[in-house]
Amino acid sequence: MATLGDLGVGAGINILSALIFFLVFAFLRLQPLNDRVYFPKWYLKGLRESPTHSGAFVRKFVNLDFRSYLRFLNWMPAALRMPEPELIDHAGLDSAVYLRIYLIGLKIFVPIALLAWAVLVPVNYTNITLDLEKIKNVTSSDIDKLSISNVPDESPRFWSHIVMAYAFTIWTCYVLLKEYEKVANMRLHFLAAEERRPDQFTVLVRNVPPDSDESTSELVEHFFLVNHPDHYLTHQVVYNANSLAKLVKKKKKMLNWLVYYRNKLSRSKTATRPLKKTGFLGLWGKKVDAIEHYETEIDKLTNQIAEEKERVAHDPKSIMPAAFVSFKTRWGAAVCAQTQQSRNPTIWLTEWAPEPRDVYWPNLAVPYVQLTVKRLIMGVAFFFLTFFFMIPIAIVQSFASLEGIEKAAPFLKPVVEAKFIKSVIAGFLPGIALKLFLIFLPKILMIMAKFEGYPSKSSLERRAASRYYLFSLVNVFLGSIIAGTAFEQLDSFIHQSATEIPKTIGVAIPMKATFFITYIMVDGWAGIAAEILMLKPLIIYHLKNFFLVKTDKDREEAMNPGSIGFNTGEPRIQLYLLLGLVYATVTPTLLPFIIIFFGLAYVVFRHQIINVYNQEYESAAAFWPDVHGRIITALIISQLLLFGLLSTKKAAQSTPFLIALPVLTLWFHRYCKGRFEPAFKRYPLQEAMMKDTLEQAREPNLNLKGYLQSAYIHPVFKECDDEEDHESFEKGETESVIVATKRHSRRNTPAPSRMTAGSSPSMPDVEELAQP
Repeated sequence: MATLGDLGVGAGINILSALIFFLVFAFLRLQPLNDRVYFPKWYLKGLRESPTHSGAFVRKFVNLDFRSYLRFLNWMPAALRMPEPELIDHAGLDSAVYLRIYLIGLKIFVPIALLAWAVLVPVNYTNITLDLEKIKNVTSSDIDKLSISNVPDESPRFWSHIVMAYAFTIWTCYVLLKEYEKVANMRLHFLAAEERRPDQFTVLVRNVPPDSDESTSELVEHFFLVNHPDHYLTHQVVYNANSLAKLVKKKKKMLNWLVYYRNKLSRSKTATRPLKKTGFLGLWGKKVDAIEHYETEIDKLTNQIAEEKERVAHDPKSIMPAAFVSFKTRWGAAVCAQTQQSRNPTIWLTEWAPEPRDVYWPNLAVPYVQLTVKRLIMGVAFFFLTFFFMIPIAIVQSFASLEGIEKAAPFLKPVVEAKFIKSVIAGFLPGIALKLFLIFLPKILMIMAKFEGYPSKSSLERRAASRYYLFSLVNVFLGSIIAGTAFEQLDSFIHQSATEIPKTIGVAIPMKATFFITYIMVDGWAGIAAEILMLKPLIIYHLKNFFLVKTDKDREEAMNPGSIGFNTGEPRIQLYLLLGLVYATVTPTLLPFIIIFFGLAYVVFRHQIINVYNQEYESAAAFWPDVHGRIITALIISQLLLFGLLSTKKAAQSTPFLIALPVLTLWFHRYCKGRFEPAFKRYPLQEAMMKDTLEQAREPNLNLKGYLQSAYIHPVFKECDDEEDHESFEKGETESVIVATKRHSRRNTPAPSRMTAGSSPSMPDVEELAQP
């Protein structure tokens, strides 16, 4: 068990590591060679150019202005200087609200830490329980004297912990209430002030039923003309264009090589045309003129792309049972997205369309039944992943302890028993071992989310984040607290009553405080400092720039800044919120370490959002209800575990007063859910009508169809047609004249159709035509 001295050594190592990371970053960011790595967002916005220096050749790669090195920490105040409204304009609402999660941590734990250290630490420390236990050879450390473990059984001092639990709960709920209200207002204001976007008028329709008489496109148009006659505008069916995408990708690669060789010829001092070998990777084969070779290959690919494009456009098997349906007004889209379209609730499923860049195209064709089955399969898979992962984590952590190393390698005992080495192992190694073991988990969870069929990148990240949080709760929190393998834990939980589980976990909580402190220092201090260094993107950029970059377009792609990574960042924040709430009344010593994490992370991620990350989508903070719900979950877990812990302390008179806390917390959550969550789930018709009215007054001649008809074309069609006209391909899918049904024994709709050019003498029965 780690002592205060061991934690001091661990803190020293992590603080030193963080300082080294910051110093290296401060040096590297000033070098012209790295400018595109540390400020890519400004390049993508066209507001920054590569720094140029006249004079010596070395100045193009190294900053020789020594005065700039004296201001190496000016990035910190610069990151905090940008006001929030300007940050929203610059990076989007998602990024600004994501930063508010770190602010929530500071708002919650700074007052709680002050109160806990002023009240609970003296109450815990002024006892001699652990000193008496040491006489009985019970293991404890100096840090435990500041925890609830030092309070004797049946002590009236437990009343102070109960009162503080109520105070911490009330303060946390107050902060959450104010933040929920603030973020909900920010979202509504953002949506009201936002410029016109295609997703404001568009609904994603999934599980379009098959029909033997009409194509998917005809069926979609017919259905919405009948059921939304005054508001339907146009639609775009979804195509399976995987083969076309491969051809387009290949052509893009060829074009890059062509530009490279043309530039090489233009820069050459001789008239010798560049040559290349036609074999694998240009290592062998016949030598040919490189420019003529790529021109010929590009011409062939252009013809293949045109043929494949034609096939996709006319092959019914290439059309997925999904479509993006656009309306004349936001009001019409809101009504369609938020209502049931058919008496059969498993077909004609409608939801708000993600913005075009947020769409995850491969998942749009998954039928309703398959969605249910896939999610069931992934639920079972996630259960086994969570519990099987406990086994290697337990093994790794056992070897990362002093006793584990001595048992596995007895010959190292003289080394590890050295005072400094022993402190390093106890105060640093367990945290880093757990951190390294979780590296591949986010990718696994993202693959699982994609398999479940979510239609947008934002929903995929939210799903992966939810799974990551559950995994961290079970493996990192509960798995680290309770000794034994996963199956031993599962078996013990199955064979004991539900009321005994909080007691089992509660007893172990104070003893694991030192482990979580080491984990916070490794992951939350040094890990956050390593985040700003961006070592991996830096290496990848320079490798690509040296070996692969041939054109300016290649250089821009090599400068890929990535995004925040909500699926990994948000669950990590939630784990720290959970640890802080659980240990606030049990071991307040942990709170300063968490406060340092939240403060450091807020500054670092604000800098990254301003200068580096380029968010792939904008969901207008749709993730906030999940954030709020997980904090409420952490709060209830902390209350139940405190209840279990006090039950073992024989505080029979005071413990029952904790029963009301989870009930009040659940009531608060239900209030917030009813009061604020609709702003994140539905779009108010009043707001939609208001915005439509204003837009019609300002732009009475707006050609909305022209704006919307190409917004949701599959990206591969846009990519392969940079030099071509989309109109010939899209004409058959985007015109919105009233369609006549092709079903036998059915009456026509009352206007000519682009499909049949027929007309109808009478209005059909709406219910009859609405049925597939």
